[in-house]
Amino acid sequence: MGAAPRRAYPRLLLAVVTGLLGALAAAAPAAAHAGDAPAGSNYRSRVTGVTPALPGLRARVVEGGARLELENRTGRPIQVLGYAGEPYLEIRPDGVYENTASPATYLNRTLEGETPPPGADPTAPPSWRRVGTEPVVRWHDQRARWLEDGPPPRVAAAPDRPQRVRDWVIPLRDGTTPLELRGTLDWVPPPDPLLWWSASILGGLVVGALGVLPRDSRPGRRATVALAGLAAVGGGAALGHALGRGADAGLAGMLLGLVTTQLWPTVTGVAALAAAAYALARRPATDFVLTLAGTCLALFTGVTNAAVFARSVVPVPWPAPWARVPVAVALAVGGGLAAAGMLRLHAASRAATAARRSRPRPPSAPSGRRRWSAVLPDGERNPGPAPVARRDG
Repeated sequence: MGAAPRRAYPRLLLAVVTGLLGALAAAAPAAAHAGDAPAGSNYRSRVTGVTPALPGLRARVVEGGARLELENRTGRPIQVLGYAGEPYLEIRPDGVYENTASPATYLNRTLEGETPPPGADPTAPPSWRRVGTEPVVRWHDQRARWLEDGPPPRVAAAPDRPQRVRDWVIPLRDGTTPLELRGTLDWVPPPDPLLWWSASILGGLVVGALGVLPRDSRPGRRATVALAGLAAVGGGAALGHALGRGADAGLAGMLLGLVTTQLWPTVTGVAALAAAAYALARRPATDFVLTLAGTCLALFTGVTNAAVFARSVVPVPWPAPWARVPVAVALAVGGGLAAAGMLRLHAASRAATAARRSRPRPPSAPSGRRRWSAVLPDGERNPGPAPVARRDG
């Protein structure tokens, strides 16, 4: 590979990374609105049951407490009532319907809640609109979450102690029979993020140190294989995190999440796996590809999900520490790959510059325009042909 393409890689990498940062800043609000589930929380919401119990009616908390899920297999309609006791949702055997006249339809549409339109009136007759074809519904409900910015006074007095915030109740209706969906909201002290950040940074330094080894040496070639393997590990961690965010929705929800709410981690995970295969093939642009893949891993899987380091409840169906591991791996491997690749690109650029300077230069050709002249026998020079006189007219 020539020196010019090698010198172009750092500039190209800087341009790509700058573009990715801009895309991240522009896409973050849209992704947050689409996923509409926080990266984590310190409040754990749980369903304790339906009172009185009704066979075929099942409820649970999903997405780390961001939504409630109600599945109706009773064979008859079940209503969820809104904040004023009005019909809000109706789960029928043929699907889910929402009442467009209920203010709860708009207040529960997002985590922050939308302002109901002027026509939303809880006393008006229901206006049903079908929103699902299965008798299963998920919705945000402010009664099952803590909405204030600050913690409750009891929690503020002892934030390091788990404690009950409140019991919550959501009214349901089976025909004319009232039901209650009951649950609890608890404060769970957050973990110390310093441990996870320290592990991520230390791991990144260890991985980045592989870039010090000269690429064309025997240890350097082994380091390339190691970097490729680490890229595969980082790609697997990114895909594992993306799958975990949709795991509580079943296989279909996991696969759908890969191309919707978790598109960036999915793309970076696949790109890291492709970069690993590219590096194992010993292609000329291996260092550049590994650097780019590592930067994407660190940004789009690590940094964007680093909130799990400081949250006790995360939106995955397994213990929170297992959700922090892939994020820490993505940060360590991604940052390390970026550092190692940049070190190698810089070393290659310096080597190419040194080789070019040490190369002997060919003798320079005479410059300027020589005037023609002839040497006369007596040693005098002929200045050339005499100028032709210009004749006017």
